[in-house]
Amino acid sequence: MRPHQLRDDQWALIKDILPGRAGSVGVTAANNRRFVDAVIHRYRTGIPWRDLPESFGDWNNTHRRWSRWAKSGVWHGILALLATDADNEYAMIDSTIVRAHQHSAGAKKKSVRIRRSAKAKAD
Repeated sequence: MRPHQLRDDQWALIKDILPGRAGSVGVTAANNRRFVDAVIHRYRTGIPWRDLPESFGDWNNTHRRWSRWAKSGVWHGILALLATDADNEYAMIDSTIVRAHQHSAGAKKKSVRIRRSAKAKAD
């Protein structure tokens, strides 16, 4: 299994809610799993749609299908199902995305001087 694909247990959880499955209304999709893996690959690598590897099929068809699923709320349903068994593998944090404030690095803090207005001094 490549790192940008769903595991078999994750696929088994979502395969029955996807449009285009056998027995659902409309056209039966050629390969829903390949399409979902293409979308995951695209987001995990950060590539543009045009740079999707040919093994995932035509990038334009993949993008068009992704857009249709987004408008109809399919992705929301998929993420809700996968979140029920979250293992937080998507929540990896490293130093490339976390920046520390200058004070956390030991920089000296400036003292704050409060200046009173002339009106406040007169009172």
